[in-house]
Amino acid sequence: MPLDIFGFRAMWSPNFIGVLVFIIVIYFLITIKWRHDFKNSTPLTRSEAANFIAAMILLYIIKGSPVNLLSHIMFTMHMVQMALLLLVVPALLIKGIPNYLWQFLINIPYIKPAFKMVTKPIIALVVFAALFSFYHIPLVFDYVKLEESLHGLFTFVLFLSGLFLYWPLLNTLEDQPKMKGLHKVGYIIANAVLITPACAMIIFAGSPFYATYTDGTVWMKAMALCVPADTLSGLTNLSGPELFTNMTPLNDQQLGGVLMKILQEIIFGIILARVFYEWYQNDRDNAEQITQDALLERQQLRENEYR
Repeated sequence: MPLDIFGFRAMWSPNFIGVLVFIIVIYFLITIKWRHDFKNSTPLTRSEAANFIAAMILLYIIKGSPVNLLSHIMFTMHMVQMALLLLVVPALLIKGIPNYLWQFLINIPYIKPAFKMVTKPIIALVVFAALFSFYHIPLVFDYVKLEESLHGLFTFVLFLSGLFLYWPLLNTLEDQPKMKGLHKVGYIIANAVLITPACAMIIFAGSPFYATYTDGTVWMKAMALCVPADTLSGLTNLSGPELFTNMTPLNDQQLGGVLMKILQEIIFGIILARVFYEWYQNDRDNAEQITQDALLERQQLRENEYR
C-alpha cells in the first residue's frame, strides 16, 4: 500500500520545514549580522556553516520527510532514525555552532553548573547508554509512543544526551576539559559496549516486543504522532503495518537492531579514524617538542636513580 494515503502533511511535514528555515535564518543573523554583540566573536567559517546546514538538512530528513512516517511503520526505520538523530546530528551541531556562541550559552548562570556536570565523560557515557536502553524496554517504548507530549520530551532528552556524549570528544573551547587521544579511543569503545546489550536484546529476541508495530489498534494510536487526526480518522480500512512491508514483525525488529549496531560502528569508526589522524598530526607537528620532553623525563629518572 502506498504511503501517500497518509497525505502530504504526514509525508513532508511543511510546518517542520518552516521551523527549520526559521532556525537557519536566525543562525545566520546571529553569526553574521549580530555577532559583534557577543564577546570574543569570530567570523563565521565555511566549515561551521556547512556543518550547521548539514545538521538541519539531516534533521529534516529523519524527522520531517517520509523517513519519519516509515519509522512509525517499520521498527527498522525507527532504529535508523535513532542512529542518525543521536549519533550524527549532535556532532554536526557541535562543529557547526561557533565557539563564542557555545561559550555564551554555557556561561548562563543556571546552565553552567548543570552543563559542567552532564558533560563529564563518565556521566555523559552512562546517561546516554541508560536512556537509550531504558527507552527500548518494550513497556516503556509502547507507552511513550502513545503519548505525543511525552514522546517529544523523551526524544529531546535523548538528543541532548547525544550532544553531551559528544562534547568531551569534539569541543574546542579553550576553557573546557578535553580528552587526550588514548582516552578518546577508550571512550568511544566504552560507548559501543554499553549500548550493545540493548541492541542484542532486540536482535536475538524470539518474538516481537513492541505492540506499536504488531497490534493494529495500538499501531493506529501511535500513528497519530505523525499523521493529522482528520486524515487518520478517514483511514478505517488499515489493519496494521504489515500492509506496507513484506517483512514479519520479528524480522523487522531484528533488522532494526542489526542496522542500529552497524550504523553505530560505522559512525564511531569514522570518529576513531579522525582521532587517530589528529593524534598522528599532533605527533608529527610537535615531534621535536615531544622528543625533548621524553629526553628530559628520562634524564630526571636517571638523576633520581643516582640519589
